Amino acid sequence: MPFTIRCHATFEAAHHLRDYVGGPEPVHGHSWKVEVALGTDSLGAYDLSVDFVPTERLVRELAALLHDRDINSVPPFDVRNPTAENVALWFAGEVRASGRVPEGARLEEVTVWEGPRNSVTWRP
Repeated sequence: MPFTIRCHATFEAAHHLRDYVGGPEPVHGHSWKVEVALGTDSLGAYDLSVDFVPTERLVRELAALLHDRDINSVPPFDVRNPTAENVALWFAGEVRASGRVPEGARLEEVTVWEGPRNSVTWRP
């Protein structure tokens, strides 16, 4: 009886790719959205698979680190291109490093949207 819960957060941020089609891209902004999916195979306390409240708090805290920033100024994006793919990898790494994924749960995917139409999904 597998379950997946999804929590998302939004943030506003600028970025640019350092090397894109032969040169740097102009700095521009997006209304970003990130969604983190955690999965479990069973129900735990209170018949929950994963509690939305602490998971959503974590996703919002991480999004706040990028909100109203030029992502290119935030490590590791000061040396790595801040593509949606790399932003998804960063969120995945931060979620894993946080130690806040509940016991018995696993990070299943992270999806990042650059605006309302374009997204990328990372899966382990």
